[in-house]
Amino acid sequence: MLYEVKLKTQNPHFENVQDVEPTEVFENASQLTLIDVREQSEFNGDLGHIASATLIILHTIPDHLKSIPTDKPIVFVCRSGGRSAQACAFAQQQGLKNVYNMRGGMMLWNHFQLPITKE
Repeated sequence: MLYEVKLKTQNPHFENVQDVEPTEVFENASQLTLIDVREQSEFNGDLGHIASATLIILHTIPDHLKSIPTDKPIVFVCRSGGRSAQACAFAQQQGLKNVYNMRGGMMLWNHFQLPITKE
């Protein structure tokens, strides 16, 4: 049975986008598909990235959407939650189900001192 993401809040800027907390993502990362939509320099920069995240830069999402595995819930991640919410909204418009935005992005992830990598 797939992990069921515990929704905490609805994203205030995107009506149908649901936010999930960084701690929930950390605790269940192996049961999620994590897509980081930041630029390459941000992915490897000061805030680092989640080790199991795949980098797909936001403006390339339309070209890569069909290659994103859909067998697990999909969580989009960015610096603060704005670009990842855009990615969620687009994915939903294209018919993907079970997509979520990580609230607060890597800024909140780092605030909680969750593990990162810069490699």
